[in-house]
Amino acid sequence: MTEFTIASFNVKNLIGPDQEYYTYQSYTPEEYAWKEDWTASQLFSMDADIVGFQEIFEERVLRDVVAEADRIGEESNQAVIPDKSKRYHRKAIFRKLGYTPYGANGLFVAPNINDTGAPGHRRPGLAILSRFGFAEPPEVIQELEVPIEIPFQGLDGDHSGAFVLRRTSRPILKARIPVRDQVITVFNCHLKSKLGEFPRNPNADFAAEADLTNYDPMGRAMGAIRASLRRMAEAWVLRRAIVEELNLGRPVMVMGDFNDGEHAVSSEIISGEVPFRNYSWMLRHNAKHANDRYKREENDAIQEAVAAVKLTSAEALFTRKSLRDMVYTTAFGGVYESIDQIYLSRHFHPDNAERLGDMEYFSVLNDHLTDGSHAEAPYNKLASDHGQIVAHMRLKD
Repeated sequence: MTEFTIASFNVKNLIGPDQEYYTYQSYTPEEYAWKEDWTASQLFSMDADIVGFQEIFEERVLRDVVAEADRIGEESNQAVIPDKSKRYHRKAIFRKLGYTPYGANGLFVAPNINDTGAPGHRRPGLAILSRFGFAEPPEVIQELEVPIEIPFQGLDGDHSGAFVLRRTSRPILKARIPVRDQVITVFNCHLKSKLGEFPRNPNADFAAEADLTNYDPMGRAMGAIRASLRRMAEAWVLRRAIVEELNLGRPVMVMGDFNDGEHAVSSEIISGEVPFRNYSWMLRHNAKHANDRYKREENDAIQEAVAAVKLTSAEALFTRKSLRDMVYTTAFGGVYESIDQIYLSRHFHPDNAERLGDMEYFSVLNDHLTDGSHAEAPYNKLASDHGQIVAHMRLKD
């Protein structure tokens, strides 16, 4: 059996000191030192073999964090790993306390092509860190060679325009990672945020809907529609890449900040539709009479077609296995929810007799989360506003 862990970590605006990443937002050298130490400590605590990072503004800073995590880990190894001078040297339990350094060669960073570098208007990218290295150079998906056009049709059948997506708001990162004798395709994503999109007049300093002293509820709602549509379109781009891999027979894992809950539309687009329990109950698409339903053998074929490209949330498998409550990974404005996910193809589903392996446990590091509106949340700016999630996997022999 080969055990490994895969994790998702939204680091929240990782950038060096004295750099304005968003308007009037930057870190002093002291704040940055705190953030680097906290982020490295979280990475050490996760101790995951594969980590997908979101909100990376500078590759150099992330490399410093990884190096600091390795320093902490090597210092810990000196204290906890037994040697001949320690009388407990035969106790196997202490071997589990060991930390394996990442080094400098297993990190791939994907900058955001929307990032111009202008102070106050930066755009974050993504990264994947792998102790196993990469089977081939990772691929960055952001600028679409052929734009995605989503046509709309009115209820009376007329053409109602289309939404066109030419690039995603942040990159989608695809990596082929060797784990023992298996190569797993890992996707890391950070879909469009829930912040509304408000077109701004070129001659104005800000969009009218951004002025909350003149609150425009319908304009704000329209901004939410625009953001949701972009997020769902980005989810479709990711879904297309996932299905391409699954059709090649490759095991797939997808992680990241989806900016939507597990049952939201964009998450369902990525993971695939939930199959109907029995298509033999369903009227055929070309039904000519009331009892014209799918045949039993057609039901089996449909079930297989849906399941072959369906992903399952690691969190959902965990709650099913342990009967635990739902976890949460973010807290904002008094609302606690779970918008960070790790999805697994059926190569790791417990109901699949031919699976390659199993998820044994699911960890969530969210003790640091507080609602930033509270006065007792002094580290809201420096610690991440996301909990870190880790899926503990075991491959079969």
